[in-house]
Amino acid sequence: MAARKTSDKSNVSKDELLKFYREMLLIRRFEEKAGQLYGMGLIGGFCHLYIGQEAVVVGLEACTKDGDKRITSYRDHGHMLACGMDAKGVMAELTGRIGGYSKGKGGSMHMFSKQRHFYGGHGIVGAQVPLGAGLALSDKYKGNDNVTFAYFGDGAANQGQVYETYNMAELWSLPVVFVIENNQYAMGTSLKRSTKSTTLFGRGLAYGISGEQVDGMDVLAVKAAGQKAVAHCRAGNGPYILEMMTYRYRGHSMSDPAKYRTREEVQKMKDEKDAIEHVRDLLIGGGLASEDDLKSIDRDIKAIVNDSAEFAKESPEPDVSELWTDIYA
Repeated sequence: MAARKTSDKSNVSKDELLKFYREMLLIRRFEEKAGQLYGMGLIGGFCHLYIGQEAVVVGLEACTKDGDKRITSYRDHGHMLACGMDAKGVMAELTGRIGGYSKGKGGSMHMFSKQRHFYGGHGIVGAQVPLGAGLALSDKYKGNDNVTFAYFGDGAANQGQVYETYNMAELWSLPVVFVIENNQYAMGTSLKRSTKSTTLFGRGLAYGISGEQVDGMDVLAVKAAGQKAVAHCRAGNGPYILEMMTYRYRGHSMSDPAKYRTREEVQKMKDEKDAIEHVRDLLIGGGLASEDDLKSIDRDIKAIVNDSAEFAKESPEPDVSELWTDIYA
């Protein structure tokens, strides 16, 4: 089995590093603001933050082209922002307002964007994996070379429907990249307590599916592995599995005190493996950007996030008549 991949920094440009820095910072600042709004009672229901895992989706989106699709679980705000969905529309949806992507009816877990080929946000653990294979089947049927990214976590990796999907995806050579965002705790159970498998991507070998484990805290390593996976799929070679070793800094959801791990463990990850700080070090250390340059980016991002919060607060709640739209009967 392939060992965890880390990045090759020799072939990356200043512009690309700045783009990664900006996109990851947008997700982090957005999620911090979402956490604040949740605490103020402006976001109802469930809210699962992506803080700490930003490199995974930013690195993989760098490998996409127009027409590629993505589908994920309920920890989905980062995926929305990374694929180009507007922060205002995302925040308005989180707060249940008509200006949101699903007119305020989907909330944190259930918003969609047909324009950006973002197909949710799904609350049932693992359910998005067979749906992702269905999206890939559609592209294969149409004869194009588009790829679907089906994201799920280490907890969902133990769901039976995942392995039924693996079997069908390999049997039909579907162009789907299965992305396991292994943040090591599922809802609150350590990976070491939930499986004897040394890797999660390795389970795909039983179905003939290639894969690898990647340092999901390193956006350059993520992009390199993503390019390999995408090339595999576009060439008609069937599915590929990427196990992204990542880490969430906050609890599973806003109601999770995360007592199953120590503060020291979380702080050690922040100090030694933070994805944004890693790119910041490459920019500053390589003389590609100054402290002032990065402070300017931070100011721009904070303005975007603050504007999204104000837009959400000012957007009205959906009219009662919206109960009868976007339904089958």
